[in-house]
Amino acid sequence: MAYTLTGQCVTLEAGQDLSSSQYFFVAVAADGQVDPAGDGAFAEGVLQNDPDAAGKAASVQIDGISKVTAAGAISVGDAVSSAASGKANTAASGDVILGTALEAATADGDVISVLLKTR
Repeated sequence: MAYTLTGQCVTLEAGQDLSSSQYFFVAVAADGQVDPAGDGAFAEGVLQNDPDAAGKAASVQIDGISKVTAAGAISVGDAVSSAASGKANTAASGDVILGTALEAATADGDVISVLLKTR
């Protein structure tokens, strides 16, 4: 069962409806708002709430252990990165490593615990 060891959270502005993106990696866009992180891209952290419109408060955990939604199978100990959707996947060569899986995922949509990597 996934768990969180609450780290530091910051409140940023959602760039779109993120009601289906709780526990996804998010990044700050050029407009200063957060959107799901891109494939293999850097992320500021993991969205902890589910703002339903652009401009609403988005709570983003930037360190510690966070629940993260997986894009597919991930093994315990895998370095994780962001998939195109902002979900976690096993990091590939050239991806920005965002953390380490503390639990295994077997399918898309599984929620696992990830030790976030800070800058």
